[in-house]
Amino acid sequence: MFSIVSRSLRIGALSLALTACAVAPAVVRPEGTSVQAETQRFLDLHASLFRGQYALMVASEWAASTDLSPAHDAARTASGKHQAALAGDPVLVAQARALLARRAELLPIQVRQLEALLMQAAGSPGNLPELTRRLVEAQGRQSSTLDGFAFCLDRSTDGSCRTAATANDLDRVLRDSRDLTERRRAWEASKEVGKVLKPGLVTLRELRNQVAREAGYSSFFALQVADYGMSTAEMMTLLEGLSREVAPLYRQVTGWARGQLAQRYGQSLPEGAVPAQWIPDRWAQSWPGLVDSADLDAPLRGRSAEWTMQRAEAFYVAMGFDPLPQRFWEGSDLYALPAGGRQKNAHASAWHMDLDQDVRSLMSVEPGAEWFGTAHHELGHIYYFLAYSRPEVPVLLRQGANRAFHEAVGDLMLMAATQPRYLRRTGVLPADAPLPPLHERLLDEALGQGVVFLPWSAGVMSRFEHALYEENLSPEKWQPRWWELVERYQGVRPPEGARATDATLCDACTKTHLNDDPAQYYDYALAVLIRHQLHDHIARRILQQDPHDCDYTSNPAVGRFLRELMAAGATRDWRELLQSATGEPLSSRALRAYFAPLERWLETQEPR
Repeated sequence: MFSIVSRSLRIGALSLALTACAVAPAVVRPEGTSVQAETQRFLDLHASLFRGQYALMVASEWAASTDLSPAHDAARTASGKHQAALAGDPVLVAQARALLARRAELLPIQVRQLEALLMQAAGSPGNLPELTRRLVEAQGRQSSTLDGFAFCLDRSTDGSCRTAATANDLDRVLRDSRDLTERRRAWEASKEVGKVLKPGLVTLRELRNQVAREAGYSSFFALQVADYGMSTAEMMTLLEGLSREVAPLYRQVTGWARGQLAQRYGQSLPEGAVPAQWIPDRWAQSWPGLVDSADLDAPLRGRSAEWTMQRAEAFYVAMGFDPLPQRFWEGSDLYALPAGGRQKNAHASAWHMDLDQDVRSLMSVEPGAEWFGTAHHELGHIYYFLAYSRPEVPVLLRQGANRAFHEAVGDLMLMAATQPRYLRRTGVLPADAPLPPLHERLLDEALGQGVVFLPWSAGVMSRFEHALYEENLSPEKWQPRWWELVERYQGVRPPEGARATDATLCDACTKTHLNDDPAQYYDYALAVLIRHQLHDHIARRILQQDPHDCDYTSNPAVGRFLRELMAAGATRDWRELLQSATGEPLSSRALRAYFAPLERWLETQEPR
C-alpha cells in the first residue's frame, strides 16, 4: 500500500509564546463569547507556530527520503527531536485541556481543533523529554536501516553477495518468474532485513507504549485507534466481523488461484496452506497477474513513465479539478533512479509540504499497470491535500476525515481509472477491443486490492500489531505468532516449516508500516469498505452506470461530489460525513454487492 507522510508528523508550539495568547490576533465570529475568543486566540497562535515547524520537519523528512545519506538522517533526527519537544509542551497541553473543560461554550470547530491538538501531542509527552528524545532517535535509526538496506538476490558460499537487487527487482522476480528456486531466493532475500530490524522494533515498541501510557492509553495501539473515536475492543470487533464476512469469498477466490499457481509451476495442488514463494507478492497481500485476459500491463508497457504521470493528471482534470501546481512537477521525485547513484526510499508516498499548495510525491514510476495504478492513487492523496487547503479549514484539521478516508480516496481513484469504459474512451485500450468476461475482471480485482487484501489487513497485520502493543508479545514469540496469523487468515505458509518457529527471524518486521507507520494498518481495511461505498454511490446514484463499467469523467457531478467530500478535511465527524455522502454507515454491503457476480461464478467451479 501507499503512505501519506504528513499524517505521521506531530505538531509543536513554544511555551514561552503561549503566554502571549491574551494579546495574539484572532479571527472570531462577531457573536462569539469571551471563552470562544480566548480559544480562538490560542488556536491562531498555535497555527502560526505549527505551520513553520511543520514545514521544517517535512523538509528534513523529504531530504532524508529522497537522498539517503548519514547527513540527511542526522538532520531528520535533529528536526524530529525539536519537533517532539515542542509538540508535547506541558503548557500547550494544559491550556488545551483547560479550554476543552468548557467545551459546551465553544464552537464545534474549536472543539475539534483542540481534540486534534491533544491527539497529536500525545505522541510526545513534554514532561518526559528524555523518553521523547530516545523515541525520536530510535525511529530515525530504524528508518535509516530500512531505507538503506542492500538486498541480495544471490549469495556465494562465503556469504558475500553475487547479485545485488532493489526492492523493484525482487518484486519483478516474484511477479514474472516461473522458477520456484529463483522465486524462493527472491522471497527469502526480501526477508533478510527483518533480522536486522528486529532489535530496533523491540526498542520502538517499548518506547511507543511508554509514550501512549503516559497519555493515559493502555498501549500505543489504543492511542492510534482513538483517532477514530473508538476503543480498541470496538475496533478489533469491527475488524474480526469484517474478516468473517469476507472469509467465504476469500476461500473461493484463493481456491481458484491455488489451482492456477499449481499449474503455472507444474506442481500438485498443495495440501493445506500455500507456500509463500508461490504468490506474486512478498506478503501475499495481493495475488496479482493470474488473470491474463484482464491484464493491463501489455498495453501500458509501451508507454513512458512520463506519459503515465500525465495520464494520471489528465484523469483528474477531466473531472473538473485544476491541473497540478507547477511546483508539484518541479519538487516531486517521480521516476526510478539509475543504478549506482543517488538512493531513495522505494515506498510510494504523497507529501503535503506546507499544508497549503506545496504538494509532492515520491515514487519510482516505470511503464506498466502497477505504476499506472499507483500514480492515480498517489494523485488522489495530492488532490485531497489541495481540496482541504483552503481558508475555511483550520490548519489543524487539514487532513482526511479519518486516516482511512485518505486511503479510500486514493484507492477509489485507482479503481475508477481502470474501469473499461474510461480506458476505452481515453484510448488506453482500443475502442473496439473486446472486454474479458466480467468474472475474469472481478477475479483480477479480488486478487488485487479487493477481497484478498482484507484478511491480510483486517486479520494478519491488525492482529499482529494488537499483540505487539496491547499484549506486549515477547520478541521470541513474534515469528511464531506472525506465521500463525498468516496461516489462519491467509492460508499461506513459509517455504519450509522450521522458519515459522525460528525466533531469530522477524518476517513481520520487513513490512514498512510496522516500522514507520505503526499500529494503523486497519486504516487500509476500512478504506476498502469506504472506497466501495463511495464507488457504489457514484456509479449507481450519480452516473447511473454499471459499477463494473463506468466513467467518472463523463459527468461533471462526479467531480463536484468528490471535491465537496474532500474539501471538508477533518472538520466533520467521519461517520456523519460518510452517512451524508452515501446514505449509509460504514458497511461491507457495497463490497459484497460488487463481487456478487464473481461469487456466483465461483460457485459453479470445481472445488479446490
